[in-house]
Amino acid sequence: MKNIIKYFAAASIMMGLASCDDLFEPANENIKDENSMITEPNYADAILGSAYILMPYPSSSENDVATDDAVSNQLDNSYLKIAGGAWNSQTGVSVNNWRDRNASIQYCNLFLEKVDEVAFSTTPEINEMFQDRLKGEAYGLRALNMLYLLQNYAGKTASGELMGVPVWTESWNATSNLNVPRNTFRECLAQLLDDVDKAVALLPLDFKDVSDAEVPDKYKSKGVNAAVYNRVNGATTALRLSGRIAEAIGSQAALLAASPAFSDQSGVDWAEAANRAGNVLKRIGGVAGMPQKGHLWYTAEEIGNSVTASVNHPEVIWRDGASESSSREEDNFPPTLYGKGRVNPTQNLVDAFPMANGYPITDSRSGYNANDPYSGRDPRLGAYVVVNGSTLGVNNSVIHTGTDAGNNDGINQEAEYSTRTGYYMRKLLRSDVNPNSTNKVEKYHYTTRIRFTEIFLAYAEAANEAWGPTNGGSYGFSAYDVIKAIRKRAMGDAIGDDPYLESVKGNKDEMRKLIRNERRLELCFENKRFWDLRRWNSNISELNEAAQGMEITGSSYKKIEVETRNYKEYMIYGPLPYSDVLKFSALEQNAGW
Repeated sequence: MKNIIKYFAAASIMMGLASCDDLFEPANENIKDENSMITEPNYADAILGSAYILMPYPSSSENDVATDDAVSNQLDNSYLKIAGGAWNSQTGVSVNNWRDRNASIQYCNLFLEKVDEVAFSTTPEINEMFQDRLKGEAYGLRALNMLYLLQNYAGKTASGELMGVPVWTESWNATSNLNVPRNTFRECLAQLLDDVDKAVALLPLDFKDVSDAEVPDKYKSKGVNAAVYNRVNGATTALRLSGRIAEAIGSQAALLAASPAFSDQSGVDWAEAANRAGNVLKRIGGVAGMPQKGHLWYTAEEIGNSVTASVNHPEVIWRDGASESSSREEDNFPPTLYGKGRVNPTQNLVDAFPMANGYPITDSRSGYNANDPYSGRDPRLGAYVVVNGSTLGVNNSVIHTGTDAGNNDGINQEAEYSTRTGYYMRKLLRSDVNPNSTNKVEKYHYTTRIRFTEIFLAYAEAANEAWGPTNGGSYGFSAYDVIKAIRKRAMGDAIGDDPYLESVKGNKDEMRKLIRNERRLELCFENKRFWDLRRWNSNISELNEAAQGMEITGSSYKKIEVETRNYKEYMIYGPLPYSDVLKFSALEQNAGW
């Protein structure tokens, strides 16, 4: 936060110095202030662009290695240290998130204060459309940043009150009082959802080229045709925050607020969370519109070799721009494929994948064979995890992870790059990339920020809690319907009528377990589980479940403990950064930190 103060204070100081130019002083430098936005629309858009630059979405799998889903072979990994007991308010998982989220909000506020004075076009109708769209984006971005602030920093103080963060709706300047107390979680959430609603009202559902008949009545009544409308809201604007994206952000926020760690003081219940997710899903026809390759969106076959900004995979609600690279594969391919094997899935996660008939491997009806543990499993296991005997890479190389692998792919064979668990990550990687520096092949990748399966799972979770497993409220599809479709998509004909799902659909508690497990599988390595375990207010024994691996020698399979976890009960909520609590006496830290 200190750095942000400097930025805005510097801008204010430069404004004051503008009148001090004389023969005895150096000439004024060409430094813009916020008023430059009024006469320079490109500069105004650049201010909003600065908010976009500070996106909260990592491009790789990060905090999964601090959960029971994965470990890292990079021993100085900050999340590995956190999982081992080093999490504190000075070295938290997201100290920089506090700075960046607040900085992004300030850019949004600065833009919103000036946008109505900016002339983006001399044609009034076009200028109105630009102002509407850009204001909508700013409100949506402000909501997004608040969501991530709440996820990271909301928590209960020593008094037991659920607090959020300071709400900023005006930009800072050199005289602003930044030593203010935190707003309550409920107040923060109300501000977030209000921003979402404003964004939805101002933005098109999607940025795409439309026909004259599809121009919104608001603009059509003023003589705007498709050519003019598309100039502002057409396909050339794709990848910026749209109305659909804003609705999805509202759904994510409502799910967080309705979850056990926050629900007692949030003012949002499971029904509202289900409704917000349901509104996103009804736009694609509900369960019938679920993308059939949605669980494989990242693969070479689904991304392809020609990616344009205006064309998305049906699974993707929001993503960043695609670029050709091999960095993900360099980080995560096994050593024999010129990778560093950084993210190692755990045996815990592998055991969470059911058999292809839908039964958990612990169920006697599953057919699971501990001496042949990877046969007959849910196909998502093979799609997301490299197990012993998997093929990978441009030449379909067989990867051996046992103690007798004969190369550095084997478990603990080479300290820096070998797997520690007997598994490598496959999800998010393309099989047609070659990281070998002498024959490198790079392909298109992008970071998927929000996708439909996440919203389907949010709906299933909330609908089950609000209305039970088989009641769909007003949407015509239930938690049961969603989970059935997700599992059928993954396992195909092998699952049949999904007898395991049928056996639990009459029990909300058992359905909850299944929904949470499906969320674990579908969203693994997407930086979700670390926060899911916390919003669920998980028992400390769940947070501290030791990460396990599989030691294979010949035909012998032995589960091993790889890494212990050392979380305390108060770590359901994260800490505010120590430096800010130290500087600003009005900021009260969460209990325990």
